[in-house]
Amino acid sequence: MSADERRLYLFDDVRADAWAPFSLTRPTGELLFGRWRLRERVERFAGARAAGHLTRPALARFAEAGAPAAVTPDAVPAGETRLLWSSRAVPELSAEPGREPANLWVGDALAGASLAPGAEMPDASWLAEPVPLPGLADLEIAGAWLAHPWDLVSRGPDRLAADLRVTLADGMQRVPDGVWRLGDAALALGSEVRLEPGVLLDTREGPIELANGVEVRAGARLAGPLYAGAGSRLLGGSISLTSAGPMSYLRGEVEETTVLGYANKAHDGFLGHAYVGSWVNLGALTTNSDLKNTYGSIRVGPPGETVDTHLTKLGCLIGDHVKTGIGVMLNTGTVIGAGSNVFGSEMPPKWIPPFSWGSGDRFETYRREAFLDTAGAVMPRRGVEPDARVLGWLGDVWDAARGEAG
Repeated sequence: MSADERRLYLFDDVRADAWAPFSLTRPTGELLFGRWRLRERVERFAGARAAGHLTRPALARFAEAGAPAAVTPDAVPAGETRLLWSSRAVPELSAEPGREPANLWVGDALAGASLAPGAEMPDASWLAEPVPLPGLADLEIAGAWLAHPWDLVSRGPDRLAADLRVTLADGMQRVPDGVWRLGDAALALGSEVRLEPGVLLDTREGPIELANGVEVRAGARLAGPLYAGAGSRLLGGSISLTSAGPMSYLRGEVEETTVLGYANKAHDGFLGHAYVGSWVNLGALTTNSDLKNTYGSIRVGPPGETVDTHLTKLGCLIGDHVKTGIGVMLNTGTVIGAGSNVFGSEMPPKWIPPFSWGSGDRFETYRREAFLDTAGAVMPRRGVEPDARVLGWLGDVWDAARGEAG
């Protein structure tokens, strides 16, 4: 690589580190927001593939297919032109990072820096709370900030609509015989998309994109803006204003929800104003509430430390590798920590620590070996063979969350 070629690194600051339940298991840049993951969005802005994530020590062995690995500041070569960018900063699709060394600003907050070859690499304390680097010019970047993980929910549909309107400007396609269509917003069907007769595609409120290999079965009503990633199956029911990553299986009523991918909701039940991590399985009739009976603002967080979201609609935030049993009912603003197994007819608490096992308010620690065995059994069902690095990464995050107590 020549010195004038820029390498992109995303970093998680102190706020991104606290994005429960997702920050335990993955760099924040690997969260889906609208049509793309935050990292993919920054790659489009930078015109370069990300070379790595500067993130939490427990994610040193992070290993997800298609995602860059975690790196440490001292592993970033000084001879490179480096672009450091906060994973919480969302650049506009039309924004450009410039070519000269600069402090990069989104609004009144520092979003990162462009460093010349040979410039000193900032240390971990700078990445946690970045400040302007001396000697650099200031460059304003058009974009916005995500302050909390529930921003991914409340702002997701609008972001998805804006993304699809840009990328699908020429995406109008004819639907197969027996499939109904309403509206004239863009519709894009990837290769080998299968739409059974009796499917309704409603593009009156926004575009729809179905990626390669998506299957939509009879009786499904899809309303835009909507994105379904490669290999997903939309099995029936009403699915609207939703972005789903690859290999997402969805049925029932799904509204204003993001599904990171490789998740299974193959049965009836309501999922609304929610964010669902990877490798989640929701049992039949698992349902969340997304509106309080009082129509009041929803609070989120552990007991005694809840935060007012100032949202009247917010369902659940579900971490990676969570499983729920049949008929589980989730209250507004419920957060389920990664790797938990929740079951039973009694509504669980609104804050469930990672790697919990139980029902109602009776939980114990999900044993490390049992969790890894389950993950190792589930992932091949979607064609992913977990190797030693993947299982090491998942074991590391179990240790970070439960090691001292478990």
